[in-house]
Amino acid sequence: MNNHSSSKLVSKMKTNHLLLVTLLAVGAPFAAAQSAAPATPPPAAAKPAVAVPVKAYPLKVCLVTDSDLDSMGDEVSIVYQGQEIKFCCKPCEKNFLRAPEKYLAKLAAMVAEKK
Repeated sequence: MNNHSSSKLVSKMKTNHLLLVTLLAVGAPFAAAQSAAPATPPPAAAKPAVAVPVKAYPLKVCLVTDSDLDSMGDEVSIVYQGQEIKFCCKPCEKNFLRAPEKYLAKLAAMVAEKK
């Protein structure tokens, strides 16, 4: 082998070595991330939901507009802090959620008035 061939071979080996080192450096974090990914806990490890008694809605009208519950089509119902609340439409639900304390006080007053 002559000098020129051997220097060409050494140069090619250095290039291959550099390429291998670069691939390992770039690929190592991805491989580590794959093997170090935490396993998701089985569903049995989740805490069971605690059943909370829900107070029935005592009115026949929308809490926001005082309209009949079926005046705008199908009534809308949610549970807020253990109290069922019914509305005549979806926009009333949004209004309630903007100021729930106001409407809960209104509900308490209306219930007290009925007694």
